[in-house]
This record gives sequence, structure tokens and C-alpha cells, in this order.
Amino acid sequence: MPRRTATLLASILMLIALLCAGVLIPVPYSEMSPGPTVNTLGEHDGEPVLQISGRKTYPTTGHLNMTTVRVTGPDYRMNLLEAVYGWLDHDNAVVPHRTLYPEGQTAEQADQENAEEFTQSQESAKAAALRQLHIPVASQTVVGSVAKDKPADGLLHAGDVIKAVDGTQVKQVGDVAKLVTKHKPGEKADFTIIPAKDAAAVEKQGKKPETGTKQITVPTEKADDGRAIVGIQAGVDHIFPFPIDVKLADVGGPSAGLMFSLGIVDKLTPGNLTGGKFVAGTGTIDDQGKVGPIGGISMKTVGARDKGAEFFLTPKDNCAAAAKDTPGGLRLVKVNTIGDAVNALAKIRKGDVAGLPGCSPAGRS
Repeated sequence: MPRRTATLLASILMLIALLCAGVLIPVPYSEMSPGPTVNTLGEHDGEPVLQISGRKTYPTTGHLNMTTVRVTGPDYRMNLLEAVYGWLDHDNAVVPHRTLYPEGQTAEQADQENAEEFTQSQESAKAAALRQLHIPVASQTVVGSVAKDKPADGLLHAGDVIKAVDGTQVKQVGDVAKLVTKHKPGEKADFTIIPAKDAAAVEKQGKKPETGTKQITVPTEKADDGRAIVGIQAGVDHIFPFPIDVKLADVGGPSAGLMFSLGIVDKLTPGNLTGGKFVAGTGTIDDQGKVGPIGGISMKTVGARDKGAEFFLTPKDNCAAAAKDTPGGLRLVKVNTIGDAVNALAKIRKGDVAGLPGCSPAGRS
């Protein structure tokens, strides 16, 4: 066999071997790509995303789109060729698997965590929106979760309203831990609660449950740091004066909070927040309306641009990263609170875009 032919054959065989290795060898990476966007003012799967009853609502136009990131699942094992392709694709991102899924987390656990964060983001969005409109929102301290095989397991339940511990009134979430840790490990703490089922029935009427309390005695145990604990995580439950429902399946995580809150504000006020413009955005939101950063900002701006957005409401702490590679035709608008977002929308509505607070890459003014 001529040397040139042998060399060519050897090169082809080596290339085939490398391609096979690239397909067969798993690498510890996951891929992020632009996900779907949904207009919070519109419909999804045939029904309104935001459904408000018991309060006058107003027609809306334009878009206030929440944005998402599509990620490979926790059990998906990317091969080397897929990783290289993802690195070369401008609109996608390949990141270490552990960045998205902590060591040992199962697919079920990841889904549960995302669902819980999504639910909590909805509650915070409702509270932030109503407070922005100066509509009173009541709140109470509840059992957020109960750790398995801890002293409270079977005695206290998620959703139980905590009225007092050892006879001392609980006024805010932090009071629960302070009162429990006054005990020595092994002592018992007396909880005054309203059971979750009874509380839920009253809340449906838009009222704060005050009666029907029960006394539950819970043993304490020693935590790793020596404190007395009962094994619960206290949380905040809001009581809204009228029903507000978010109808959106197959979405998880907390990053839609800002856009949900703005959609609620728009539906509850005359006129249109956007003036008919296409605005998208992202950001977590807390009960008081503070906007927090999210992951995958570059994926979300690409998704918004592809959908047709003109403006993108960007959390302050994501601004520098988003500004590094802003899709053409999309204007980033920096926001730190729901009030900032409402003010920015007023400028967009009036056409005063020169006055909008923008985003700059790190190191630039």
C-alpha cells in the first residue's frame, strides 16, 4: 500500500475513533439555552395567566413577558461533542453540571425545589404588587416545612399558623427560633397553633384566622451547633383581600416574580403600563418589592429578543453581565424595585426612552 494512502487511511481511522470517543465519553457539564417567554397580560394554553376575582380589573394591551431558560435535566449526561458544540454556539451556554444541580440531588428533588420556588415567587409577587398599589396585605407566621424524623415530625405540619411559643406571641418569623432556642436541648416547647386545614378555610374568605387554636407540645433536640431545635422551618403566609391566581404550568424557579407583579399592577389599574409596547424582563421579587438577581441572564435576553421584545427589565445586579452581549434591537432597563419598574414603564409609555436607566458592562460608567 502506498505510503500516502496508508497515511490517509490512518488519519481517517483516527478521526473516526475521535468522533466515537466524543460521542461515547460523558463530560460533567450541562447546557443552558433560551427558553419560552410568556406574556403575563395574555393567555397560556387557552386561559389567562393572571386571574383576579373580587376586585375590579381593567383591559390591558402590550406585553409584559416573563422569560425562561431551558436547561438539560439533572440525569442527562452530555457527551464531549455536545459540549464543544454548545461552547461554540453563541446563544447557548455550557456550564459545570454541579452549577445547576448540587452533588447528590435527584431529578425529583430538583423538580420539587423549582416548584416550591415558583410558588413562593407568586406569593411574593402578589404581595409586592398590592403594596405598590397601597392595598393592605395581612401576613402571619406559619410552619413552612417539617424535617423528617425530627421532633416536630407528625406533631406540626406545613401550613400550621404559629400564634405563640410557650405563651409568648409570635409577631414575626424570627421569633420562633428565638423562643425555641431559649430551651435546653431535650426540654419541651409549647406551640399554640391554628391547624393548616382550619386556617386555609378561613383564608379563602380573605380573612386572617384568629380562633380555633390548639396547644401542641414538641420535644427539642440538640443541633450541631448545640442549640435546641424542633425541626421546622418557619415561613410567612400572606392573606390577600381578594383571589389572585397564576395559571402557568411547566415553569419553575423564582425569576418570574417581577413580571408577575407588574402584570398584577397593570390589571388592577386603569390604562396600560406599557402603552402597548413589547416589554420583557426577569428578576426575583420579595414581599416588599425588592428585585433580586437571577441566573442565565444572557439566555433570557436572547429569548426576549427572538420573541420581539423592545425593552428588557434587568435586575440591577445582572446589569453588567447582560450588557456584555446585548442582542441587537433590545434595550436593557435597570431596575432595583417594583417602583423602579413602574417608573420605567411610565417613561416607555410616554416615549421618554432617553431618560431610562440603562446597563453598562463592568468597569464602564
